Amino acid sequence: MKKALLLALACVLGFGQSLVAQEEVIFVPDETQGYLFNRFQDNWFITVEGGAGVLLSKHDSELKFKNRIAPAGSIYFGKWFSPVLGLRLGVNALTFKAVSESTSALGARPSHVGKYFDQKGIEVGPVGDVMLNLTNWWCGYKANRVYNATLYVGGGVYWSIARKYDGSNDHDWANADAKLFNFRAGLINSFRLNKHFALSLDLRYTALAGLGEVALSNNVKTHDVQAYLGLTYNFNNTAWSAPVVPICPEPENCDALRARLAAADARIADLEKQLKDCLNRPVEKTVEKGPVATIYYPIGVSRLTREDRNVLGAIANVMKSNPNQHYTLTGWADNYTGTEQINIRLRKNRVAGVEKELKKNGVPASQITATTNNGNLCDLGEKFVALDRAVTIEETK
Repeated sequence: MKKALLLALACVLGFGQSLVAQEEVIFVPDETQGYLFNRFQDNWFITVEGGAGVLLSKHDSELKFKNRIAPAGSIYFGKWFSPVLGLRLGVNALTFKAVSESTSALGARPSHVGKYFDQKGIEVGPVGDVMLNLTNWWCGYKANRVYNATLYVGGGVYWSIARKYDGSNDHDWANADAKLFNFRAGLINSFRLNKHFALSLDLRYTALAGLGEVALSNNVKTHDVQAYLGLTYNFNNTAWSAPVVPICPEPENCDALRARLAAADARIADLEKQLKDCLNRPVEKTVEKGPVATIYYPIGVSRLTREDRNVLGAIANVMKSNPNQHYTLTGWADNYTGTEQINIRLRKNRVAGVEKELKKNGVPASQITATTNNGNLCDLGEKFVALDRAVTIEETK
């Protein structure tokens, strides 16, 4: 009930109308909420790159730097799982030029560099990298950013191809029966051309287990640095979407609305107080007074019995103790028995007998008015006519 009253008040005060300015709610991407995963078929790419590398072996100083530069190339197929994290798998081939003191070294053959033997060979095999886009990580994702720096680490397995020298003959290129494991790390400097194409400069360091001055069985570790120019094609959707959140514009001026709201709050508080006071107010009990006394008679009788006189004596004492109170005596008879003349006589005789008895007991005539009523006192039907044969004594207001 209380809630219903407050709701009705709100409607009366006009708060059924919206307090928000009638401007459209707009929805915008919110990068602070992260980014949504794209479909599986999105954000795939293929990269082809070519470049050159330099092997860092034990006797580097024996060769001029330009003579140590060897071509290299790669092809990769990969996917970005988020604006920051990606994976690529592919095939990498790099050639190497170096010198060794031993003819048993990979690709060694006689040379014109003092006591050393030339080394030439090709390493080719599957590789894989985990990629971290540093630009998106540190600066936030932007779909149209021109430059992105991506750090990656990975590894793979190389199979060796080299010319074998048997001491007298220099054979053709063939499988050198050598398997090399590699660890690699690098930085891709990518330059966006358009939605699908990008150029890149890939700077890489590779650690090789097995290449070097001596035979592979000696497990010599060698290092190689490379630089590649690449072209990347990105498939399908290449962008990332942030979750869309609603922005509800503030009204230009809310002072009037705030004032109305404050007034409504005060009015509601006042009504709540009034309601509470009303609910806590004691209930005044009103008792409807009936006759002071009722004297009942048998059918056709108007005489008082001894018991009736005793009752009237007690009533007379009450009346005398309230000298300012006036009383009305009413004579009644039932209308279900007897004739009208008989009933008129019974009413008069009954009320006259009660009046006489009260005066006999000292009640002043000024306190008493005697009358009759030709109706039925209770009028509950013929079965209860005994209740209609009476004289009632009532206080007069």
